[in-house]
Amino acid sequence: MNNSELNSRRVSATPRGVGVMCDFYAERAENATLWDIEGREFIDFAAGIAVLNTGHRHPRLVDAIERQLKSFTHTAYQIVPYESYVSLAEKINQRVPINGPCKTAFFTTGAEAVENAIKIARSYTGRPGVIAFGGGFHGRTYMTMALTGKVAPYKHGFGPFPGSIFHARFPDELNGVSTQDAMKSLEYLFKADIDPKQVAAIILEPVQGEGGFNIAPDDFMTALRALCDQHGILLIADEVQAGFARTGKMFAMEHYPDVRVDLMTMAKSLAGGMPLSAVSGRAEVMDAPGAGGLGGTYAGNPLAVAAAHAVIDVIEEEKLCERAQRLGHELTDVLALAKRDNAAITDIRSRGSMVAVEFIDPLTGNPSAEITRLIQKKALEAGLLLLICGTYGNVIRFLYPLTIPDEQFRKALQILTCVLTNI
Repeated sequence: MNNSELNSRRVSATPRGVGVMCDFYAERAENATLWDIEGREFIDFAAGIAVLNTGHRHPRLVDAIERQLKSFTHTAYQIVPYESYVSLAEKINQRVPINGPCKTAFFTTGAEAVENAIKIARSYTGRPGVIAFGGGFHGRTYMTMALTGKVAPYKHGFGPFPGSIFHARFPDELNGVSTQDAMKSLEYLFKADIDPKQVAAIILEPVQGEGGFNIAPDDFMTALRALCDQHGILLIADEVQAGFARTGKMFAMEHYPDVRVDLMTMAKSLAGGMPLSAVSGRAEVMDAPGAGGLGGTYAGNPLAVAAAHAVIDVIEEEKLCERAQRLGHELTDVLALAKRDNAAITDIRSRGSMVAVEFIDPLTGNPSAEITRLIQKKALEAGLLLLICGTYGNVIRFLYPLTIPDEQFRKALQILTCVLTNI
């Protein structure tokens, strides 16, 4: 069996709607390295879309899953509960940057966490409206598609979407959208579309993922918190991609020490490759839904919960927050040098190891998805796996495991430098 044969089988057996980026198939992986079924080796700077902050098959996670596998694999927590779910909730409650007593509920996917955060907010406030932001990504279910602020490819042909969902502008200095502009767009929504007293929640990513790693400015977060307090609106941070040491702190909201949200969603690197998500929030808010209003058959699966315990231990014991900051600085230094000689690079954005570089056509100044795809292609040919994002598909994001060996990281930077200086 080779990649070409398997690709033909995939096309015949699976629908085109499940888009696949690579034309090769994984056979095994270790930390930051992937091997395909033909034996080729790749440095993984995608990490399963920010899922593997602790790397592929970290020994601590493998051991935790194996030990749980020998005990039991499923009971449905709502039927027969287990201690590991409770102790993981306690562990997260101690760490989330939320004021006062906190509670946490577990689910399976990031979209499921976001949907449940909206359910909780509506239950607590008794209001229907939810405001999200252009460029934000919150999932592929109907509610989360409605919240997502990007049409292609996520919304094409799938409407209509749930009502009482509105979008405001997200600050974007590169494209001339200031914090003041963003706040004015919220004020306009309140004048034209929905009474603020009918808004249950405002949801945002502190660092937009799919939108291009756009970082929410400090003054924007402060203004949002004040606006929510003024109108009795809950503020929700979607940390599905930014959480668990990626930004140099356990959670991205820790970069805003004077701002505390009411609810947080998390998934991806929470369980290091096992399907687990969570909603954490102020205890009184989390307790708004009645018994049975939250849950799911696989919500808080014991194998995934065991992995999550190990993930948190690894992050703290191996000081991955500090390592994320150091690796992020090394990468941005390399990108800054490349920018001097590559007129296509228009912006470099970073928060810890949540790093992105944006490309334009030097002749027109317009966003260039073509140049971005070419860079991704050349890097892949050299053995480096990169992901593209951004509203215009002109941003490369870097999501390497934070456990990547230094020597391998620097080899990846050499590949990246070579590609960027020869485009």
